Amino acid sequence: MAQNVSFTQMKDGTKADYELLANSEHAYVALTADRVLDELRRQGQASIEGYKITRLDHGLQAATRAQRDGADIDWIVGALLHDIGDGLAPQNHDRFSAEVIRPYVRWDVAWVVEHHGIFQMIYYAHHYGWDENARDKFRDHPCFDSCAAFCERWDQASFDPAYETETLAHFEPMLREVFARKAYDSAVIREGFVSPLTS
Repeated sequence: MAQNVSFTQMKDGTKADYELLANSEHAYVALTADRVLDELRRQGQASIEGYKITRLDHGLQAATRAQRDGADIDWIVGALLHDIGDGLAPQNHDRFSAEVIRPYVRWDVAWVVEHHGIFQMIYYAHHYGWDENARDKFRDHPCFDSCAAFCERWDQASFDPAYETETLAHFEPMLREVFARKAYDSAVIREGFVSPLTS
């Protein structure tokens, strides 16, 4: 039988309670990759209507393009998961998606995923009467060019049902490797370093 904490209000918790929760959280965090994979599979079943492919197919296609361009594992997983937030946070999916990967990938990859939504507007915003150049407010940011290239090469181009795309099983080992990293490891995050999209 599972052991539970003694409190009904956090402020009443004991050291033993919080040690119990720390152990439970460790086991829960270890299954993050499984939950992410489940969400990707769900996106293959239920997606935004109107597109020619599912959100899962879109992520797989973006990741396939990234890998074929010679991108490293952080960029590939970033491309795979850049829209993982669509299901729960369609109005801010880019920021939601970035928070999923932020503890495990380089800071520039997380920044690009966080801002790809506004960068993508260059392709369609004028059709709605919006500012297609809204991304220009980030013109001086060190990741501006990376985000523009990410959107041009891997995101906006990945809605093609005829494109030969790798499967989720192909990317699963990469995804598991990334989510097995120690969260917020400074050697991984490399704050301030801007990596090339391709080797």
